[in-house]
Amino acid sequence: MTMQEMVRIYHKHSASHKYIVGFIRDGKVYYVTITFDKLSAMLKACKASSKRGGFNKVRVYVSANQQKAMVSNGEAVEICTMEDLVAEKYNKGELFEKVITEKLTGEKWEKDSLPFYEGGDIVLNGENVQVKLNGAELTNEKCLENMLRKMGKVA
Repeated sequence: MTMQEMVRIYHKHSASHKYIVGFIRDGKVYYVTITFDKLSAMLKACKASSKRGGFNKVRVYVSANQQKAMVSNGEAVEICTMEDLVAEKYNKGELFEKVITEKLTGEKWEKDSLPFYEGGDIVLNGENVQVKLNGAELTNEKCLENMLRKMGKVA
């Protein structure tokens, strides 16, 4: 699948229409709440290693220029420091989701594996929202093929 196909399929089946994207800048962790259109400008194609199957992936990358602009225009909100994203049990992306969940919803975060097409990472003001830290995988070919097979659909 091409990146465009993966993005189209992901967007068509995603339970979320809003995205919280975080990034670390100058030791501080910021987030922006955006729509899929704006997220699309932050997506990059990449591949899994051949050892892991070599399938195509789509990652979220917030460029330094995008970060600088969002911080300076006030669109990005500081939520914590990068020290808050350090723990032995979880990775930075999981810890970012934990911080977002607990600070924005007031609910206690628990790691789950809910697929993107069944619900968001969090529910905010009644809406499903996907939470991604800069560099996170949005989706991959394998995941989308499995989802389509499960649904009895084709790409």
